[in-house]
Amino acid sequence: MKRLELINQIIARKEQLGITVENLAKLSGVGIRTINRLLKNEDVKLSTVEHVTNFLGLDFAGNEQVPLNQLKKQRAREKALFLASVVQGISTLEMQGLEDESLNRIIASYEKEFLNGSYQDTLWVA
Repeated sequence: MKRLELINQIIARKEQLGITVENLAKLSGVGIRTINRLLKNEDVKLSTVEHVTNFLGLDFAGNEQVPLNQLKKQRAREKALFLASVVQGISTLEMQGLEDESLNRIIASYEKEFLNGSYQDTLWVA
């Protein structure tokens, strides 16, 4: 695959996920200006391309390595675990730590909200 085709695949995947340049930069560990250069097909390091394609579930050729739905589920799980850890931390401070079953219900609830509910718009916010 030619470089321009790879860039087009990256742009398409970014749009499919509905992720902004700013959040793509934060979540992939690459600077915003570098992401902008990459998307304009300007020179960037191969490691930059690798970070971005890995994050988007693509390989160096722009082929899908991780299906879109799986990427969304992974991100929803990450965010749900983070929020649940905050709830657990607050509960522990109040000496009312949550049991595993309650914690798992909270995680499942957050995942559902990130995938299909009111938190859906914040799935890719860093």
